[in-house]
Amino acid sequence: MTLRVDLGPTQQLPEGEVMRATAENTGYTGDIAVVHTEDGEFYAIDDECSHQAVSLSDGWVEEDTLECPMHASAFCLKTGVPETPPAMTPVKTHLVTVEQDRLILHPGTPHPDAES
Repeated sequence: MTLRVDLGPTQQLPEGEVMRATAENTGYTGDIAVVHTEDGEFYAIDDECSHQAVSLSDGWVEEDTLECPMHASAFCLKTGVPETPPAMTPVKTHLVTVEQDRLILHPGTPHPDAES
């Protein structure tokens, strides 16, 4: 069964900001960082940095990346691949759709551009 979680109205997540969708609220195995980029796109990746167990949702949005607040590894929001060290291992991506101005998170369904 595919998970589908209504996160609420799109306007609750301003451009350039990140929100944490907790495992408790989504039914997924871990927390997920949901990102609204400055160009208006929505993305979601695992909330835990693959370098150290740090919450990525506390990081910074830079174009189509999310930068870890501890050691500044920047993860591509489309693929989950780290673009800067020290992280070397990708994080999982999750599909986010907008339906009638509501954010719908599909935990466990990768973004279409994610590497297999």
